[in-house]
Amino acid sequence: HLLQASDEGIKAMADNGVVATLLPLTAFSLKEEYARGREMIDANCIVALATDLNPGSSHTASAPLLFAIACIYMNLSPEEAVTAYTINSAAAINRADTVGSIDVGKQGDMILLKYPSYKFLPYYVGMNCVETVIKKGVLIKS
Repeated sequence: HLLQASDEGIKAMADNGVVATLLPLTAFSLKEEYARGREMIDANCIVALATDLNPGSSHTASAPLLFAIACIYMNLSPEEAVTAYTINSAAAINRADTVGSIDVGKQGDMILLKYPSYKFLPYYVGMNCVETVIKKGVLIKS
């Protein structure tokens, strides 16, 4: 979970192109300190974000809560959090060539939100603001 990553560990991840996958909802559920996301980004780590939904240590799949914690407690900007949750998460599972961003030749998965801007992501905890879902380029929900 990288909750206890040392300065040396952060440098080693950055130097070796390791995707540091942070799980803020696990730290939330376990009442642990959050990972040092800001320090990792400042050290040029590739940071990914995930919920780690599981019955033992992370009982929520809430993306709004994940974004709030990442931005407010881990000091990521909304743009950094979106990058970490999308293309960097795809890179963590070796799928960045097919998913994780909107590009020609990629799968074409996306959601459109009711927010006026991605900068509002940390502020709507507890609300489902998904307006449109597109999967493999096909409209699923509108």
